Amino acid sequence: MPTLHDPLPLACGQVLPNRIMKSALSEGLGTVTLAPDERLERLYRRWGTGGYGLIVTGNVMVDGSQLGEPGNVAIEDERHLEALTRWAKAGKDGGTPVWVQLNHPGRQANPLITRNRPVAPSAVALTIPGLPTPRALTEDEISDIIGRFGTAARVAEAAGFDGVQIHGAHGYLVSQFLSPISNQRTDAWGGDSRRRARFVLELVASIRAQVSPGFALGIKLNSADFQRGGFSEAESQEVVALLAAEAVDLIEISGGSYESPAMMGRPQLAASTRAREAYFLGYAETVRRVAGATPLAVTGGFRSAAAMSDAIGSGDCDVVGLGRPATVFPSAASELLTGDTEVLRSPRITLGLPPRLAANSNLKAFDGALDLQWHTDQLHLLGAGGDPDPARSPWRTAAHLVRHHGVDAFRAKRSAGPDRAARKFRRERTLGRYVMNPMVRLLDRVGVRTTFATEIETIGRKSGRPRRVPVSVLFDADGAWMICQHGMRSGWGRNLAADPRISVRQGDRWRSGIAEFLPEDDVVARAGTFAPHPALAPLARSMFATLETAPVTVRVTFSDAD
Repeated sequence: MPTLHDPLPLACGQVLPNRIMKSALSEGLGTVTLAPDERLERLYRRWGTGGYGLIVTGNVMVDGSQLGEPGNVAIEDERHLEALTRWAKAGKDGGTPVWVQLNHPGRQANPLITRNRPVAPSAVALTIPGLPTPRALTEDEISDIIGRFGTAARVAEAAGFDGVQIHGAHGYLVSQFLSPISNQRTDAWGGDSRRRARFVLELVASIRAQVSPGFALGIKLNSADFQRGGFSEAESQEVVALLAAEAVDLIEISGGSYESPAMMGRPQLAASTRAREAYFLGYAETVRRVAGATPLAVTGGFRSAAAMSDAIGSGDCDVVGLGRPATVFPSAASELLTGDTEVLRSPRITLGLPPRLAANSNLKAFDGALDLQWHTDQLHLLGAGGDPDPARSPWRTAAHLVRHHGVDAFRAKRSAGPDRAARKFRRERTLGRYVMNPMVRLLDRVGVRTTFATEIETIGRKSGRPRRVPVSVLFDADGAWMICQHGMRSGWGRNLAADPRISVRQGDRWRSGIAEFLPEDDVVARAGTFAPHPALAPLARSMFATLETAPVTVRVTFSDAD
């Protein structure tokens, strides 16, 4: 029977020194130019000496105009080759192979970071409040993205990395193509499970065409996306069989998406699964037959050497992946393999509220976000050259979350049901449509034109026609400030995300400019500057809380001559 200590030969000719993998974790440590720097080098130097058989980096994007979160690294060409080379060397110096996880966020792109409208197989929005409806990709754009994965793999190999992993899970673009919910195309890229799988197979071909035969290619794939009518386990098995026929080197099993986060929270597990710890090990058993000789990795839930050894020894999987535990125990693999540690006793990150409070759906969601942020804090400590802090108080992380996200940190944004979101939107729309907008227009008709009674004109993202709406604007010498009251859920906010061109009426004159969302701006302080008297400024915070909005500051820079 194989053991955790045994090497694992791959189809490409590489041999993993043992069966414990540091699975991908999104580090958020890229620079403003989307490059790695010394923080990632420090972090991977620690993991590189941690005894792992394989290290997989976090999200590296293939398109700098479509990012999933702040701090992403992107590989579009060789502009950051030197920095990438230093990153690869830092991880490999300890003797461990390092693969780059390549990704495109698709409709999960963050438009406040990129100021670009997200793209997807079809124009189907996420059920997460506040995110815009994506634009459906054209045939040429699909081909461009496929080429970008190949280019990124070629650059990764030139930098000294040992392989790449396609991120085909967690609701990103590859899994969007695979899911019948997000892929409603009727052309060669959708319509049935085989055509929905075409995109990922083309990625495999594109990467293989640009790298050497000894460069490894793996994929992270959902067992299912846990949504009714979505990507099912049966369809996942079909895709595994297709990938096995392409002789990919390693298939990592995961599951869920940000709409149904099986990979993020604490999944409801059967007793037999809880006893074996791993979330997705049961699915790995069922897919083993169709995977054939292709090695399988399972990540999620493993904590004890005994459970890991049983999983490998039974043949249910060939590699066990460690994600969040590796942030607290950077040398986890070495400690497990030498017997110095039998169980990785990661702290359970929760506020420890009384049962009645803990049962609240919003507080449950906050606990999930708290867990992720706490482990991200550990990554950043390592990146800064320090050590993990297992004793770090969850309340300290909670304060960090609230300080940066306000009361929204307590809202179940990633799990909010459509009914709640619909009710909230109706309240906001009613107040704007029947109270605020008529008031502004009435003032305009009687000749009152102030910062509280002006209009903007955007280009409708669907109609392509000019759309006017009254807003509050504060002018200065170079442009104007506005507050997008409902963030990316407002109509004009979505219009600007799709096309930043804007016209603003200043007195009797229309001014042309370019709008930019500033999510890092202190929107409450900014709104206070609009008040006609300083004593009224504190009303801004209570107004936002009453309306349950997520406002974002917008800066308009005029492009016409004054």
